[in-house]
Amino acid sequence: MSPRARVFAAVGAAAVAVAGGTVGIAWLQARGPAANAVHPRAGVPPLFFDFGVRNDAEARSLAQGAQLLKAGKRSEAGAVFERFHSLQAQIGQTFAKWPDLSAVESLAAHHEDSAVMRLHLGLALLWAGRDGDALTTLQEVSSRFPDSQSAVDAEDLLYARDIPGLPYIIVPATIPTAPTLARQVVLAARAAARPDAQAKLAYGLMLWRLDRRVSARREFAAAARLAPNDPDVLTALGVSRFTKANPTPAFASLGPLTGRFPKAAVVRFHLGLLLLWTRQVGKGTRQLRTVAKSQPDSLYGKEAQKLLSALVPNGTK
Repeated sequence: MSPRARVFAAVGAAAVAVAGGTVGIAWLQARGPAANAVHPRAGVPPLFFDFGVRNDAEARSLAQGAQLLKAGKRSEAGAVFERFHSLQAQIGQTFAKWPDLSAVESLAAHHEDSAVMRLHLGLALLWAGRDGDALTTLQEVSSRFPDSQSAVDAEDLLYARDIPGLPYIIVPATIPTAPTLARQVVLAARAAARPDAQAKLAYGLMLWRLDRRVSARREFAAAARLAPNDPDVLTALGVSRFTKANPTPAFASLGPLTGRFPKAAVVRFHLGLLLLWTRQVGKGTRQLRTVAKSQPDSLYGKEAQKLLSALVPNGTK
């Protein structure tokens, strides 16, 4: 599935999520002392492994084990995890033996500097009913390891009523062709080492899609220094300032760009996406309608109409 197709699938499904909300612990942040009341959750905590660009045999096996665990096949999942010795395999083993929270806490004590371990400790605490401790741990993951997939996953739990994951960035960029994603990233990084704004933009996009948001922002900022009047580059940089804990910097960047580049549909399109990501559906659809009506034959006009159709029947009327 292409990056654009993933956007439309995500936002289309989010139309339902935005209306009804999803299960999470964002509500804990306003509860006060009662948040430490113990109310264990049913089932087994989910696994959120971070393989990055890996697609080796172990990564594929651990992903299969995670699916088996999700399906309730604990013994089969445990057998998969026991074949490996990596930290993620050990996390899988402890979750297959749930509800042994002490085993998770013991493993976490030996891996204090691991984002993926702290994330799973937070999940274990949440499923054990220790909501206050879970909240603290997940907030730590988000703030202490911001340049990680685990931080993005933690924010999805903390702000579960928002659309999952990072907002999509859709700008023209030439991604290197290679047999594997890992090789693509190597080639993109090599190209971005040159004083080339477009190469830095492409590498930043790849990092963003891998949930390395701090590294991506750094590349976009470098591209903007080389191309300070390029609306595509400046839009990517603006979106990269988004976090669910504090989306204001992203909006503060994109807002002025709509005035600076009034005919650049890329700016208003992404502003609409950010508004959808933060459940501001009315404002988001208004931005997308503007794009669809002002530039109906452009890439962004057509894609805005697709989003509107997914969100609201006859969305542009």
